[in-house]
Amino acid sequence: MTELKKTPLYPLYSAYGAKTIDFGGWDLPVQFGGIQGEHDAVRERAGLFDVSHMGEFMVTGTGSAAFIQRMTTNDVAKLEAGQAQYSLLCYPSGGVVDDLLVYKLGDDRFMLVVNASNIDKDFAWLSEHLGADEDVKLANVSEETALLAIQGPIAVGIVAGLTDAPVAELKPFRFVADASVAGIKALVSRTGYTGEDGFELYVAAGDAAPMWEKLIAAGSDIGLVPAGLGARDTLRFEARLPLYGQELSEDITPLEAGLGIFVKLDKGDFVGREPLALQKAEGLPRKLVGIEMIDRGIPRSHYPVFDAEGNRIGEVTTGTQSPTYKRNVGLALLDKAFTALETEVYVEIRGKQLKAVVVKAPFHTRPKQ
Repeated sequence: MTELKKTPLYPLYSAYGAKTIDFGGWDLPVQFGGIQGEHDAVRERAGLFDVSHMGEFMVTGTGSAAFIQRMTTNDVAKLEAGQAQYSLLCYPSGGVVDDLLVYKLGDDRFMLVVNASNIDKDFAWLSEHLGADEDVKLANVSEETALLAIQGPIAVGIVAGLTDAPVAELKPFRFVADASVAGIKALVSRTGYTGEDGFELYVAAGDAAPMWEKLIAAGSDIGLVPAGLGARDTLRFEARLPLYGQELSEDITPLEAGLGIFVKLDKGDFVGREPLALQKAEGLPRKLVGIEMIDRGIPRSHYPVFDAEGNRIGEVTTGTQSPTYKRNVGLALLDKAFTALETEVYVEIRGKQLKAVVVKAPFHTRPKQ
């Protein structure tokens, strides 16, 4: 049996009451004090997540921008130094290798942040597509990099109180590359995966534990709590943020997942462009929509969905009882004919087809300040 991988913060888990699980080969906290409480804390105050299992690649050299432009769906040419963008790596078929963040550190320096379960696959994919004559260097710096996410309405104030860097003035998807936070060097990015405001802090692996404890010390009196992957999943789900392997996969295109805004078909050629352009021109065969149960039951990932005549029309990608709104809701990839709001569909739960209805998603949107 392979030993589970551990983040640099693993030695702190027991002191904070973490309950850990096997998450894609990593021993990670699913919760500390309880998923509902952690979810509420992020919506109302703040939560601190260890997401150091995520992967980081450095891409450098004079050809780095052109290489990333060819490999990803978004338009890297629009990035300024100090700006990040959400993007996707696609197969030639238009299906998704992974979704990722692209950070522009300088004209010839970028950082790519990829999903933990795809680190090896993504690095191999990028390496395979690197031309021998291109001035591009790829380096996997995942093991030497830790990532902490502090999310929620009071998160910005907590971090701003620990640094002289102008982090509170950052717009979404902007970052300070070399801030000193509580005396620790960090890349501070106004990004996150919860639907709330906050930061992601990239630090050296050896600085992860001190950074965690300084953030907790600064914020615990005003409501900051450690939060695990359980709350991270319910938070991102309510905000309709995709999870690779559920809303995105080799068999699901970004357009079907509702991410067309991040697919710039007019920027020039990139891997997967042709089938995506064709899919857009011909019309999507299926779409990702929100559903809410009418009958009693909770939709779960990969539950099949049927029409009134019993024909299978798709499947649930993610579903749960919304911790914020106490509604049994899901995201489902359905044949396009059944994606209009108020369309009745049937989710198979424990062998029974239970009625649901197509509703607007996201289920939660952060109130404007």
